[in-house]
Amino acid sequence: MKNTNLTFASRSAGTALALSLGLALAGCGGVPTNASLYSVHQPVVEQVNYTLDVQGGADGLASGEARRLSGWFDAMDVKFGDKVTIDDPMDSYSARAAIESIAGRYGLLLGNQAPQTAGYIPVGSVRVVITRTKASVPGCPDWSSESDFNPNNGTSSNYGCATNSNLAAMVANPEHLLKGADNTGETVVMSSSKAITTFREADPTGKGGLKETGSKDN
Repeated sequence: MKNTNLTFASRSAGTALALSLGLALAGCGGVPTNASLYSVHQPVVEQVNYTLDVQGGADGLASGEARRLSGWFDAMDVKFGDKVTIDDPMDSYSARAAIESIAGRYGLLLGNQAPQTAGYIPVGSVRVVITRTKASVPGCPDWSSESDFNPNNGTSSNYGCATNSNLAAMVANPEHLLKGADNTGETVVMSSSKAITTFREADPTGKGGLKETGSKDN
């Protein structure tokens, strides 16, 4: 397993809006004053890529590689919010289908474009990438103002910490803090259950009664 420490931090739109409104940072005794109703401390979303190179084969993956990939998914505790993509120099359809089938067992869809990762991919191998995001609020709690009372008519230094920290901890997919959900929310499990639902809701074959049949003398 190779860990590619490609991280990025992006602050939510609330910070940019607060800055555009002219966040006042005037000091009183060295303590900055926030004169707006926007919290200085905003959720930060970080992203990390984890990679595993698996050997391709005639049936998509070489013998034992499917089990190794499943074991890696278990060890990584993949869950909703994780993205799985592949980087395959040979662009093998059978390899993609095999990996997609394994990812589907964990309720994950296989993405179309893998992020750039460090290192080369061995000949005949396919790189599987798990992209995981997490959200946090740096600097919270912040009691630097030492009191909720601010003589400069501003908010407390800890203002918004509880709300934003709870939001960062509770959001199922941290990327939704940046751009919101952009799909129907349908998972592989939901898709695979459509056939079962259709079968259960279908009218019984005998609902219309039996057709009359007769015999003719030869």
